[in-house]
Amino acid sequence: MNRILLIARREFAAYAMTVGFWLSLLAIPMFAVLGVAIPMLMKNSEPVREVVLLEDGPQASGLAAAVREALATDVERQAEIAREAAEKAGEFAGEGIGAEAASGAASSMARPKLNLVEAPADLAGASTSGERETRIRHYLGDEAETAQQLDAVVILTRNEEGRPTARVWSRRATDNTVRNFVRDAMKDANRAEVFGEAGIDPAIVRETGAYDPKVVVLSPSAASGGEVSFRDKLPGIIGFGSAFLLWSLIITGASILLNSVMEEKSNKILEVLMSSASATEILTGKVLGVAMLTATVLLAWGGIGAAGLLHFAPEQAMNVGQILLTDGMLLYFAAYAIGGYLMYAVLFAAIGAFCETPRDAQTLMGPIMMVLVVPIIVVQMALQTPDAPLVKILSWVPFFTPFLMAARAHSDPPMIEIVGTMVGMFAMALFMVWVAGRAFRAGALSDVKLSWKSFLGAVRGGGR
Repeated sequence: MNRILLIARREFAAYAMTVGFWLSLLAIPMFAVLGVAIPMLMKNSEPVREVVLLEDGPQASGLAAAVREALATDVERQAEIAREAAEKAGEFAGEGIGAEAASGAASSMARPKLNLVEAPADLAGASTSGERETRIRHYLGDEAETAQQLDAVVILTRNEEGRPTARVWSRRATDNTVRNFVRDAMKDANRAEVFGEAGIDPAIVRETGAYDPKVVVLSPSAASGGEVSFRDKLPGIIGFGSAFLLWSLIITGASILLNSVMEEKSNKILEVLMSSASATEILTGKVLGVAMLTATVLLAWGGIGAAGLLHFAPEQAMNVGQILLTDGMLLYFAAYAIGGYLMYAVLFAAIGAFCETPRDAQTLMGPIMMVLVVPIIVVQMALQTPDAPLVKILSWVPFFTPFLMAARAHSDPPMIEIVGTMVGMFAMALFMVWVAGRAFRAGALSDVKLSWKSFLGAVRGGGR
């Protein structure tokens, strides 16, 4: 036992004492925050485009007014979206810093895309299309003074059928913002004209299209016994997040184990270790050491997440704590994490015992990773329909069980499924320990290149 603990401590210290480990540990939470912050920063930093509208001839009369009306409507719609986002943020974060920050972020995103400005006198007074194009190129180019430069010039006209159309001159060839907005405005203008020709008041059509009914979701399983709130959706979100977290932790830990064994095999360190400890002790110590490393990552991420929730959304932090501790979600997570890690860790360690370079490992790693993509895809279905036949069937596959059952935990699956899948998972884990132990023992002392034939041969004869 002492040798196992020494090997485990050595394996843990080999990674935990490095700066790179702690930097990579902090990288995931940092990227998670940036994943939310960057789109908001991009939205807020996007410039408001200075746009001039020109009506090309008497037949285009009224089209500029239609674009201005569309812009005013869009500004109102963005303000309404920001208001609803602020309300949802307040519901999530409760009172305090989180609600204020989320509300401020939502409000800052409600900005107009365009700023319609008056056309310069020489551009508006151009008598020919050639002269107008020359002036447009001037104001869209760098030769114009900075204060006079424009981002786009829109020439509104009508086609042969009399329908609204437009030509958009843009400073940047890759910027389609003005083009898309004008296209939608022309579609609205055409719709209003068509309804007007049919004798229908366009105002009635706009009012009808703008109506946004409030739909209240009710469920007998809701905490209030009626209307569904964010608190009722939280267990599903936690289950969904737990499945992805388990997947990343298990695969990361198993990959670390594979690389560790592979490196020590190529450097002949594994042979030295086997002169002082048995293959079983080495395998057990390595699996235990990387498990401690994985637990450290999990505790660090959990601590960062808990601190963030307590600071920005204390009310939701209480809800999360209640779901994890009172509703048993934490037990689900722990049980399936242990079984899943054990299955994959010993398998990857056995593969590493046959490899001296990463290229050697690709023979078996490729198919394994392709299989592991399946539960990640199905987990998304489990969030909405955890009792779907496909989800239930795949939950019984031991290699998928840790991820899918963690995602289904919020739906209170039948006890027979919980017990059955857990028994199957741990039975498979014990079988993998036996298989990996034989393969590890044979691979550690062999110079045979990794292949399906050599791996299976080691399993059949590795017990000697």
